Amino acid sequence: MIATVGPFALVAGVVRAVDTFVASVLEALPSIMAAVAFLLVAAVGITGIRALTRRAIDATLPSEEDLVVDLGVLVVTIFLWFGAVLVVLDILGMGEIAASLGTATGFIALGISYALSNVVADTVSGVYLLRDPDFEVGDQVTTASVTGTVASIGLRKTRLETDDGERVVLANADVDEKWRRLDSAPIVDEMD
Repeated sequence: MIATVGPFALVAGVVRAVDTFVASVLEALPSIMAAVAFLLVAAVGITGIRALTRRAIDATLPSEEDLVVDLGVLVVTIFLWFGAVLVVLDILGMGEIAASLGTATGFIALGISYALSNVVADTVSGVYLLRDPDFEVGDQVTTASVTGTVASIGLRKTRLETDDGERVVLANADVDEKWRRLDSAPIVDEMD
């Protein structure tokens, strides 16, 4: 047998539900306002940090590496906004969710960084080679595996032209690890 609810009982139930909802919103209002204020301050801070990051990476890399600069700024921006979201979750009383999300993301980032360790090594070595005044296009060098003239230096790869005309592409980490200059051009002595 199904019990029927009268119209007054139904209205009273709806009024209690709305009253409970309004009380919950009023109770959470200070936390919501603090979260919104934090997001506004975070947006200003993140914008400033993005500009500083862009200038720092731009000063390190040659002008033709704009894609790498944009990628670096994007990665920094994602990390900063992710941290801001975790703080907002904590402000709203969801600290356990923020901690779990931060831990899971840390493990994922650790796996990705391990998978990309060779790419990072090549890129860091590429920055050093690009900035090294003793290693330039046209120099005669020898590495652990090949001897030739430097044809081009990229962020991840260096291309050497051997004496028999063969073009050899080497990872920058392999080149930076052990190379020697063969030509007699004067070596610029600068502090690293």
